[in-house]
Amino acid sequence: MNLENPEKTAAEIISFIKSAFSASGFSRAVIGVSGGVDSATSCMLAVNALGKENVYPVLMPYGIITMQATIDAMKFVQGLGISVGQISRVDIKPAVDAIISASGPVDSLRRGNIMARERMTVLFDQAKKRNALVVGTENRSEHMLGYYTRFGDEASDIEPIGHLYKTQVLELAKHLKVPADIISKTPSADLWAGQTDEGELGFTYQDADEILYQYYDLKIPEEKIAGANISAEIVKRVTGRLKTHEFKDKTPYRMTASKSA
Repeated sequence: MNLENPEKTAAEIISFIKSAFSASGFSRAVIGVSGGVDSATSCMLAVNALGKENVYPVLMPYGIITMQATIDAMKFVQGLGISVGQISRVDIKPAVDAIISASGPVDSLRRGNIMARERMTVLFDQAKKRNALVVGTENRSEHMLGYYTRFGDEASDIEPIGHLYKTQVLELAKHLKVPADIISKTPSADLWAGQTDEGELGFTYQDADEILYQYYDLKIPEEKIAGANISAEIVKRVTGRLKTHEFKDKTPYRMTASKSA
């Protein structure tokens, strides 16, 4: 499961991005940059593939709750040499709060989903404005675990790191020389104060990736999955989440067209 050759992986992804943009007739990319390792890695790959003059980062804080993440994101994109004029900052709080006000009281999960979908609305609008494609930042671990909002953070035109487990993304980030403070940051979608991915999931990405790798890639039965410090309870949590959220990969459900139609 380790990323055996980060240099080769980076080259393949950069080539993939170039080919996809060329085939679709686009040269510009819009990407949401959160200050986390996934968006930083995806942004660097896009810059390497398309040139910094063709990448338009978008920072989307929710008021002051995500202020530090926004500061980190700005520092990062400016470090790439991207012009300030190419960087957009859109506070999603007014729009999100308006939806919540119209909907009545919402719990943290619903609020998080609204935030994720509002951010994607902003990204696709920016892409239309720039005549660009939206570069996604989802990794394989998040997708397999169903840890995403449908039509929110999983929506994009191209996914550069969607085939890599979270731990592999970290290895690739180190190879690309993503700043160490971003790589070491606790994974969070910044949906509310104190929110973390692993806190919500109930297990670490390290454990999840090892289990997912054995279960999907090596086809090892659930009851035979083993590893250092991986308990049967954690295995059950991970595989249970797979089963609970597998519907996300099947929607929207569609009827097959009738032959007589």
